Amino acid sequence: MSAAPMRAAPGRALRLYTLAWWLLAPLAVLRLLWRSRRDAAYRMRLGERFGRYAGSAPAPSRAPMLWLHAVSLGETRAAAPLLESLRREIPELRLLLSHTTPTGRAAGAELLRDGDAQVWLPYDLPWAVRRFLRHFRPDLGVLMETELWPNLARACAEQGIQLLLANARLSARSAARWSRWPALAQATCGALAGAAAQTGGDASRLRGLGVRDVVVAGNLKFDRRADAELRAQGQQWRAAAARRVLVLASTREDRGVAEEQLLLDAMPRGLPRRALVVLVPRHLERVAALQALLEQRGLRHGLRSLGAPDGELDVWIGDSIGEMPAYYAMSDAAFVGGSLLPLGGQNLIEACAEGCPVVMGPHVFNFAQAAEQAEQAGALLRAPDAAGVWERLLRWLDDDGALRRARAGAREFSSAHRGAARAQAHWIALRLRAAASTRGQAEVLKESQGRPKIP
Repeated sequence: MSAAPMRAAPGRALRLYTLAWWLLAPLAVLRLLWRSRRDAAYRMRLGERFGRYAGSAPAPSRAPMLWLHAVSLGETRAAAPLLESLRREIPELRLLLSHTTPTGRAAGAELLRDGDAQVWLPYDLPWAVRRFLRHFRPDLGVLMETELWPNLARACAEQGIQLLLANARLSARSAARWSRWPALAQATCGALAGAAAQTGGDASRLRGLGVRDVVVAGNLKFDRRADAELRAQGQQWRAAAARRVLVLASTREDRGVAEEQLLLDAMPRGLPRRALVVLVPRHLERVAALQALLEQRGLRHGLRSLGAPDGELDVWIGDSIGEMPAYYAMSDAAFVGGSLLPLGGQNLIEACAEGCPVVMGPHVFNFAQAAEQAEQAGALLRAPDAAGVWERLLRWLDDDGALRRARAGAREFSSAHRGAARAQAHWIALRLRAAASTRGQAEVLKESQGRPKIP
């Protein structure tokens, strides 16, 4: 089941793409250094971004090595139940975990076991990705969700390493962008060995771009295990707030427009007396700007990093990583961001798992099927704009019966769609065992060919 070597010369589109990377690589490094002003982890081990890794290569082993790439925090969290199921299928598994962002890397550190490794994935330059693959020599590669990199896919095919997409999603918008570059899409998607898609629509779009062996296996985000400690933390925060709680979660900015500004401009007068507003931005580097925004409006605010909320606050800013379940556990209902602006929406499943019903704006293409299913279950309401978000949130606060039904619908929606982790782990494990077996046979053959013949 090893991938067939790709020997054809790269097409014009791939050459132009690679040239663009050569020109942009210095800017990418400058961007890392700029972002490292707020998070020093961005400049950690810069050599890894170009395929240079400290220490010697992993020692040969009979245990199969899986390379899994989870670009950021969301993909890393989704990978957790998948890896748990994979380790049950293959207890001797060795893991190479790669990331692009510090938040993903910090969360991924908790998934490692003895013998595993964790690195930055190099930029998509041909020589950098080849050096990465030669250094670690994984038996199989898995990319989480939508990480499609042309030179990386080609290098895997050249070196006979199967490359899979897990929890794969591809919106109609993204598919249309790829379709504008058919040669580049074929060079990338045609080099993949398969994909486990979240939905039938994702599967159809992936096949349309040339991905082989596509199966529909569900969404791993439904399988994330509840954290009792975080849930208890959320209940403690709620008690400290001493009133109802509404969370504005994973809010984002796009082209100078911030969802927080839209929501604050539309916030009903007098709302803080009825409910504490908890504001949890998607990117923590924006916290200072949000504080300035709240000060301009005369809203009393505090930070999670400075302690629990109290009854005197109007807005509490969740400036922490990895505590999203606690914020949802403290909340009566939530708005899930990335949906008022054309960004596709953030993860509504995480909120529903805590029994927290959600309101989302008009842009949910990243979670289109999940949003439709949650709406059918009564766990989600759609709003056309920021004023509509508040109207729907307050509709629940004003009707205890409706809120109870929505919370029950959220739990039912969350539990009804579990099982993707086991299905995708089995699908990957079959290919990993076959690839490791092929590698072992090749090593035995190489060793036997190197022995002197006995007359």
